[in-house]
Amino acid sequence: MNARLTLVVVGWLASACTPSSAVRPSSAEALAPEDARFTALLAEDWEKNLREYPTLATFVGDPRYNGLLTDESFEAIARRKQEQRELLERVKGIDRSRLSPAQRLNYELFRQEVESGLEGQRFPEEYLQISQLGGVHNQMAELAQGTPKRTVKDFQDFVKRLRAVPVMVDQSLALMRKGLETGVTPPKVTLREVAGLIRNQIVEAPEQSPIYRALFEGFPPSLKAEEASLRAEVATALREAVVPAYRKLLVFFETEYSPRARESIAMSALPDGAAWYAYRVKELTTTDLTPEAIHQLGLAEVKRIRAEMEKVKAEAGFQGSLAQFSQFLLKDPRFSFRSKQELLMTYRDLTKRLDPELPKLFRVLPRLPYGVLPIPEYSEKTMSAGYYMPGSLEVGRAGYFFVNTYDLPSRSTWMVDALVLHETVPGHHFQIALAQEQGGVPAFRRHGYYGAFIEGWGLYAESLGAELGAYRDPYAKFGRLASEMLRSIRLVVDTGLHSQGWSREQALAFFREHSGEPEHDLTVEVDRYIVNPGQALCYKLGELKIQELRAFATRELGARFDVRAFHEVVLRAGALPLPVLEQQVKAWVTQAPLAP
Repeated sequence: MNARLTLVVVGWLASACTPSSAVRPSSAEALAPEDARFTALLAEDWEKNLREYPTLATFVGDPRYNGLLTDESFEAIARRKQEQRELLERVKGIDRSRLSPAQRLNYELFRQEVESGLEGQRFPEEYLQISQLGGVHNQMAELAQGTPKRTVKDFQDFVKRLRAVPVMVDQSLALMRKGLETGVTPPKVTLREVAGLIRNQIVEAPEQSPIYRALFEGFPPSLKAEEASLRAEVATALREAVVPAYRKLLVFFETEYSPRARESIAMSALPDGAAWYAYRVKELTTTDLTPEAIHQLGLAEVKRIRAEMEKVKAEAGFQGSLAQFSQFLLKDPRFSFRSKQELLMTYRDLTKRLDPELPKLFRVLPRLPYGVLPIPEYSEKTMSAGYYMPGSLEVGRAGYFFVNTYDLPSRSTWMVDALVLHETVPGHHFQIALAQEQGGVPAFRRHGYYGAFIEGWGLYAESLGAELGAYRDPYAKFGRLASEMLRSIRLVVDTGLHSQGWSREQALAFFREHSGEPEHDLTVEVDRYIVNPGQALCYKLGELKIQELRAFATRELGARFDVRAFHEVVLRAGALPLPVLEQQVKAWVTQAPLAP
């Protein structure tokens, strides 16, 4: 799926938006002819995408395709690629000079994304159907969390999807076999836990299935009379269709796929891999920075943040080395959670303390609420510390921050503040919910994915904690710096692995030297970068750009600078490529009114 249709947030693959794709006129006047042509093209393209990607339609609140799954046959993939080539010709047929200013921005963004998608057709991303981070093996369990569950038809539609799982698995097997033929697979070392993840979905009793549990959690009381029959339908579909398909997947994985997966770890080792990595870096970061430039920037940031850590260590009154301070923070019982429930309640408490502080820094707040849940047991072992799942007003689904409770001794209290700020408010939930609620912009922008903006905003949000009453002691302050250090290490390690010939052990060693992360977490991190090249670069590059723009606006406006107005400018248009964001902020600075 094209990046503009898929919102990937810290390792999760959900999309969320609103269903309308038309650009709403700002007045009662009819759209100008060229604006109308372009609006019609956007609406037609969005409708096609909802048909082609039914789970996207589900997450955005359009119920028309709730009983279907995406056709991932070779024929469908080839057809979609051809349609994308035809789409570019249609976009070129729009006369940009005759568009209104607002539509020109839409045009530039849409054309850029269509062209980028065409460039990406060179690389067979579709062959990579499974990894420790997710894929065909847990798609239905994740879908069960986000699917609507309000009517009998909602459940019956999901049963249709369960019945389609054998076809989904067969199509994935065909793509993975093609990947084996062409040498395009994940590195073997990262697949060591995947068989166990598949087994988590293979149950003797349907009621034990993660899919079943997620689907019936919070069952609506209004459907009590139909509950027994709906449970029976789901159980039968799991027993007859889903579990046998996953057993087939497991046999293939253990006997064919994993044994023949590649030994190399770098994306540059794949066919056309160096160009593939360069493409991903450009696509995900929305910059023209080379991997070498990013690597050097990461090294500089690691050095700078280490000096800041030394200051916080001194503030805490700790006499040993930085490495000893990190071990103290990981092992001292005062920073431990006594139970998973205590961990969840600590995270939930902070989110509710942050909410009333937000008007200090923001004039516009999202309407959509959010909650905090544990990462499901079937995937927690291979997941990072947390991730955000977007919500949808149309579906009736709140946004959710999923926090990892696996390996409880490795989860420390001083990590809480930075992670909450990043994933909930004013981070991912705040930014993504606001983007969904934007009026006057087409759908492809309300739920577009620009990794450097979205993850950059999340990391920038962590820096706002002190202004919102977080980071109340030196240990939480150190937690913020540790989080920033992690994102800086990513610049070094990701580029080291994929463009500079680093081994996995080199990457792990660099992590151990510069991070206080628990061994389990740093292993998860390195393996994440190996299977998802370039994504880890988004955080720091985006944050640095937003910080740079805030400093520019502060310097240029002086006493006229209003941080709430600045944040409104950054967020009001939804996610943007970093160069476009810079244009927007600098235009605002130029037009800002003079102080009275």
